[in-house]
Parts: sequence; structure tokens; C-alpha cells
Amino acid sequence: MDNKYEAVLKLLLEAVQDNLSSAEVKEEESGIPVGVSNRHVHLSQADQNILFGEGYQMTVMKELSQPGQYAYKETVTICGPKGAIEKVRILGPVRSKTQVEVLAGDAFKLGVVSQTKLSGDLHGTPGIAIIGPKGSVQTTEGLMVAQRHIHMTPQDAQRFGVHDGQVVGIEVSGPRGGIYKNVAVRANDASVLECHVDTEEANAMCINSLSKINIIK
Repeated sequence: MDNKYEAVLKLLLEAVQDNLSSAEVKEEESGIPVGVSNRHVHLSQADQNILFGEGYQMTVMKELSQPGQYAYKETVTICGPKGAIEKVRILGPVRSKTQVEVLAGDAFKLGVVSQTKLSGDLHGTPGIAIIGPKGSVQTTEGLMVAQRHIHMTPQDAQRFGVHDGQVVGIEVSGPRGGIYKNVAVRANDASVLECHVDTEEANAMCINSLSKINIIK
């Protein structure tokens, strides 16, 4: 190949690589989207049968950001030693064990000592009474305040230089922005990139569905 054409080809390849690198930088600089979660319940099939009746079909209200997850129209009441909270949304699909995720302030109203846990980690969590239209259940565990976390794919994790199970910090910009520590990375092939905080955490820093966060390691 003529040296002149080799030089042109080299310049073109360098330009393409520069554009790809710039796109990756811009993508990282744009930040990670945020999902804000309110109190909610995940039911086991056995508990759902007691609360709503055998064979009851839940009604999907909307799909959630994470694949295969959705919010039902149905709600329940949760009761603790000192108080109750009505109209707590149920999320699907059913799980192997019932899990109730509340806000830190809810725990005071209910009169329970809450544990901050990742979803699925029920060890050491208190139980709670759940009342539905057809019956009630008293769980022995499963009440928690959800640990803030970031859902991502393994490819996202590689791009951000983190790994599944790692605990990082996140930075929020804006007039009431700041830094949250103890944010768990949850990386798997079934996830969509999104940071999850609860409504109390979101209100403290004026976070909404349009907000973006950046990871701090």
C-alpha cells in the first residue's frame, strides 16, 4: 500500500478511536440514573394466598425499571407494636419469602427496630403483621430499611471499574447535593443501570427521576 494511503488510513483509525473514547467519557460524565423507592412489600405465594385468597390473580399496575419487576394495584396494611401503615404497595413477582421494605421513619411509627439490609438478606430482621382483604399473617422476619444500591450489568461494572458486592459512595449535584456512602453494587445480567434510594434519602438531597449520580470509590 502507498505510504500516502497508509497515513490517511492511520489518521482515520485514530479519529474513530478518539470519537469512541470521547463517547465513553461523555456517557460516564452524564451519570447514572436514579430510581426513588417508597415503602413496599414482596410477598411469598403462601402469604399472598392467605392475604388475598387462594387462586387470587394480582393486577399489574405498571412495570418497573428492572426487568421482570412490576407494581400491583393491590395494597396491604402493615402493623407493628405501636402503629400501622395503610396502603403499602405490593411488588411482584412472588418471592420465596415475604419481605417488607419501609422507611427509617416508618420504623418509629410501627414501633420496631429496623435493620438496613440488601434485598433478600433477611437474617436478623424483625417480623411484622400484614393485613389483607381476606386474612392476615405475622412474619417472623423480613422487615427492613433497604440499603441504597446500584443495579448494573457486568459490562457496566467493568466500565465503572467496580464489581458485584463492592460498596462505594455516590455524589449528587445540585443546591442540596452531597455524598452518600455505603452504596452496594449489584451487578448481574438481569439488571438495568440504575441507582436506588428511598424517598427519605431522595428528599434529603432533592433527588428525583431526572437526577443522575456519579460513583465515588
